[in-house]
Amino acid sequence: MLLAAIGALVALAAVAYTLARSAGPATADNNPSNMLCKGHIEKGEPSPDDPTVTQVKYVFACSQAITGYQIQPDHAVQSMDTEVFATDRTTKQVISTDSFSCNGDLPGYGVNCNGVYGGDWRVVTATFAIDEKLCDEPRVDPLLTVTFATANAQRQITQFLAGPFDLGRPHGCPKSARSGKTRIPAS
Repeated sequence: MLLAAIGALVALAAVAYTLARSAGPATADNNPSNMLCKGHIEKGEPSPDDPTVTQVKYVFACSQAITGYQIQPDHAVQSMDTEVFATDRTTKQVISTDSFSCNGDLPGYGVNCNGVYGGDWRVVTATFAIDEKLCDEPRVDPLLTVTFATANAQRQITQFLAGPFDLGRPHGCPKSARSGKTRIPAS
């Protein structure tokens, strides 16, 4: 009888394992509020329109699709790219279907962008300008928040937010007393 009970438990465990392996990902895995985005900032190319401001290049990629994002720098934005396209992470080719239109108050503390992005770690690269030198303290350290919105057949809208993600202090600057520190403490 003991062998029969052990056999039944082994069979039950095998069925549970098979069902778990054949089931799709858990709902939380597909929840856009649980997506992951990573990125950084660095010095951008000088603007021929206004060489007196410092161009800050931001680069990020996300694991899932988004329909908008906001960059929240801790320095006033003087100008920004208004048309932004994503590129394939391996081929570096522009993905024409992944694009954003960006705006915000100038000077202001937000770059707001709406559009379409397919996820899968496609790379978004754009710039905004600040009056300060990039490597002068306190250095700019922007945050990124992303959103995803859908509408069903009844036109009911569902929205998701993820972030903020800290893009960190600028790459390529000399070390300082604040090196390694970011606006959001490491967890």
